[in-house]
Amino acid sequence: MQNPYENYLKQLDNVKKYIEAPEGAFEILKNPLRIIEVSIPVKMDDGSIKVFKGWRSQHNNALGPTKGGIRYHPDVTKEEVMALSAWMSIKNAVVGIPYGGGKGGIKVNPKELSQGELERLSRGFIDAIYKYIGVDQDIPAPDVYTNSQIMSWMMDEYSKLVGSYQPGVITGKIKIVGGSQGRGTATARGGFFVLREALKIKGESFKGLTVAVQGFGNAGSFAARFLSEAGANVVAVSDSKGGIYNSQGLPYGPVLEHKMKTGTVRDFDGARNITNEELLELDVDILIPAAIENVITKENAEQIKARYILELANGPITPEADEILYKKGTFILPDVLANAGGVTVSYFEWVQNRTGYYWSEREVHEKLDEVMTQAFHNVYETMKEKEVNSRIASYIVSVSRIIEAMKARGWI
Repeated sequence: MQNPYENYLKQLDNVKKYIEAPEGAFEILKNPLRIIEVSIPVKMDDGSIKVFKGWRSQHNNALGPTKGGIRYHPDVTKEEVMALSAWMSIKNAVVGIPYGGGKGGIKVNPKELSQGELERLSRGFIDAIYKYIGVDQDIPAPDVYTNSQIMSWMMDEYSKLVGSYQPGVITGKIKIVGGSQGRGTATARGGFFVLREALKIKGESFKGLTVAVQGFGNAGSFAARFLSEAGANVVAVSDSKGGIYNSQGLPYGPVLEHKMKTGTVRDFDGARNITNEELLELDVDILIPAAIENVITKENAEQIKARYILELANGPITPEADEILYKKGTFILPDVLANAGGVTVSYFEWVQNRTGYYWSEREVHEKLDEVMTQAFHNVYETMKEKEVNSRIASYIVSVSRIIEAMKARGWI
């Protein structure tokens, strides 16, 4: 499998020639400031002790404290966490929020743990890293297979360790302990806003456009809902077990109900079962990879027929596939822009926690729309000005901002 950190380094190299940077600036951006590796012993329900490996990577804090999620997945590696932390630096800068990039991960299959084991693991991770996180230092959040309950346990553990209530140390929490309105739908909603702006630029609307969504989890399912409500026709969705297709469209509510009841979208009445690979190659207008990285590669890029790709997953397209798709004229809304709605509302949550003043859901949606719309147009103007693709333009916008901050702070 391709090393995701190598992908990040390639993307960074692609923007070098467009940015006048002082000596050493790119060297700093190539290396995370800190990587914490920990072993977390957990007492299992049967009395045995199991040790889990975890990481927290803090990539760059020139623009502010590092920020990014914690994922629980059996395939988590140190290199993946490093790459994701670097992409968070890019993502936070591209939407203009005052954070650097951070990311965490534990090598575990959370589906195999009881609720009690999951809580002990989550608290154990905070016990291991709490000296390196904090409201002004590094602010974790949910990611793959973590949720608001896990974040609430983590915030509680940190608060106990430091001796005071610290809701701002972790975002994506349950609302009663400082979670923000609108956080659950934020990634998909932010993606919807940038896709809406891209369609406007091309003189199109959502009405009648066909959509395939790979990954019917939080981001993917809400994206399917928002696009359906806007008049698009969602014809295919999938999860880790496979997908379903119906050229006439899939009804959002019943598919979601089927997934909740059976644990998968497969075998939905009135739809044909397909593989995740088949879904990517369907003849649709909009493709939304919302699952894992490296699903579109040089091997399958030529077969991708969608005119628009909205990357709600992190790193779903390899750099080699990128080049093939851009040459074909595919309009890619890259992950660092397209899925930044989640971290933007996490930023809103942090602001609310720090002030003790909480906003309505309408206010959160309006502020998110403003941030994402502005970010899209900054990227689009850079695309036109530098005559580059959208991913390179996103990197030019964000890397320029990080370098400007490093210069102002006297690092370079």
